Amino acid sequence: MGLLLRNNIYWLDFMFEGQRIRESLQTGNKKLAEKRYAKCVTDIVEGRYFEASEAKTKTFDDMVEKYMRKNAHSRDATSIKPLKGFFGGMLLYKITTPLAAEYQDERLDDVKEATVYQELSLLRRMFNVAKKRWKWVKENPVSDGDLQFSIGNRNARDRWLTVEEEQVLLANATNPIWLRPLLIAALHSGMRRGELLALIWKDIDFGARLIRVEKSKNGEKRSIPMSQTLYDTLKAIKVRDISGRVFPVSIRSVRCAYDKALEKTGTANFHFHDLRHTFATRLVQNGVDLYKVQKLLGHKSITMTQRYAHHYPESLRSSVEVLDRVTNLSQSRAVQV
Repeated sequence: MGLLLRNNIYWLDFMFEGQRIRESLQTGNKKLAEKRYAKCVTDIVEGRYFEASEAKTKTFDDMVEKYMRKNAHSRDATSIKPLKGFFGGMLLYKITTPLAAEYQDERLDDVKEATVYQELSLLRRMFNVAKKRWKWVKENPVSDGDLQFSIGNRNARDRWLTVEEEQVLLANATNPIWLRPLLIAALHSGMRRGELLALIWKDIDFGARLIRVEKSKNGEKRSIPMSQTLYDTLKAIKVRDISGRVFPVSIRSVRCAYDKALEKTGTANFHFHDLRHTFATRLVQNGVDLYKVQKLLGHKSITMTQRYAHHYPESLRSSVEVLDRVTNLSQSRAVQV
């Protein structure tokens, strides 16, 4: 039993009851691989390793198909669509509480809390059935206390990159070659991950320095002016895919590459969607009014944008300074009398 390095990724490699078993440890960092290896050894010794074998073979789609056939509620057909769009094709053991929180955060950017609550309720029910009845999983990632699973938590997550964190992240986002430009595009446009991956070259007007978002979650088109940094980054991309897409990669590839970059930097609790939060937060912190931020983000309602209002309390200062002017004027008139 030992570690195996393949294509810069460490694997667990051992024999069990005459059968060779290999499992990716999901990292190219040797120290981290050794820690995960040690945990696997402990799980094997204590008999826990093979208890979750179904979770390593069954996918989210398998769970949905079986659940919807026998346990579906009346509204589940609507709630399942965005869940399948996000988790579709994933092995069950890879669906974790942080990933469920990422889904929650992305959806709250576009729909009401009650809608997200319904979707997460369905996800929780499916995992409960998979855990208690089918014995496919050991844990339910949507029951964890770390996931703020309730209506009214729109403002609960408030995470963005500092300039120093951004510099470290970009310095470690050099492999694959498309990752760094993708991260810069997210930080300087506020575009959603899906919008970035759907972006095609004809939607970029270098003359007018504009990006036109033709496909958005809310169905509305918008135009985003390019910063100099974003303009230079996109101009520097010389190899263009036959599909016409600026970033011709899959969501799964983005997740894998992004997670590796975060692992190198040691940055914790930072979702890809938080790059969009970083864009908005920096604008508000530097005095850009919420109406403009709303239009740049493509929010249908200003309510979705108001979560960033607390980042710029100085914008309220001019409102209360009028009291000083009223007081001073009154005192001046009293002296003259």
